[in-house]
Amino acid sequence: MDRYALIGHPVAHSKSPSIHAAFAAQTGQAMTYERILAPLDGFTDTVRDFIAAGGRGMNVTVPFKLEAFALADHLSPRAQAAGAVNTLSFRADGIHGDNTDGVGVVRDLIANLDCPLAGRRVLLLGAGGAARGALQPLIEAGPARLHLANRTAAKAAELVAQFQALAGALTLTASGFDELGRDAFDVIINATSASLSSAAPAIPDTVYAPGALAYDMMYGAEPTAFLIAASTAGAARVADGLGMLIEQAAESFLIWRGVRPDTAPVLAAQRATLAGG
Repeated sequence: MDRYALIGHPVAHSKSPSIHAAFAAQTGQAMTYERILAPLDGFTDTVRDFIAAGGRGMNVTVPFKLEAFALADHLSPRAQAAGAVNTLSFRADGIHGDNTDGVGVVRDLIANLDCPLAGRRVLLLGAGGAARGALQPLIEAGPARLHLANRTAAKAAELVAQFQALAGALTLTASGFDELGRDAFDVIINATSASLSSAAPAIPDTVYAPGALAYDMMYGAEPTAFLIAASTAGAARVADGLGMLIEQAAESFLIWRGVRPDTAPVLAAQRATLAGG
């Protein structure tokens, strides 16, 4: 049995083992997937111990994605763009690092939520690691405009400057939250950590265009504060990030096993579990 794991601190809450077990059963893969709680000062040693014990790959969660980026011998283009790694593969030529978070968001929006991004106006809230990881896949999805807004405008502008060359003809802009309001958007994605503290980013109601979808990268049994605020402000549709979790896991599974699982039944099962069903 090939061994895989999630490494983080904490990890006890993670749904990743049940998700990958479902993927393995569906595709007939002989593998195990476990949680590994690494000491905050022991990420590299824990990874190398796992490799020595025959481990084939790892997902990486907080707070180790930057350390995983530094540890990798080889980085995918999207990991380089994100500046962080959430998927490690252990191969004969070294440790390979990838980032599947952004593609998870895009696949969830397009495939699960039937929300095409090509030609749409997209607003991305936040300028931290989650936003950075999403930028390249969002750019590649071909929106007409992609605007990055953050509480601190300078941080948003700095991040946009780093991705400007990749954007090509795409209109890629930045501002603070307090500068929003003049333009409306078709898709509004919350990549801030506000939902962790039951808060919502301070954005005006006018950012929601008719028919707009509000999407929170966070998820829970109940709608997040951002999704509640978006519904009140007039967003036509709202969706949380459970599908993102499933899709980024499927992308990691594809990297490791060479087969893409069908995410729909796994998402449905996880949603039912989350709802207590």
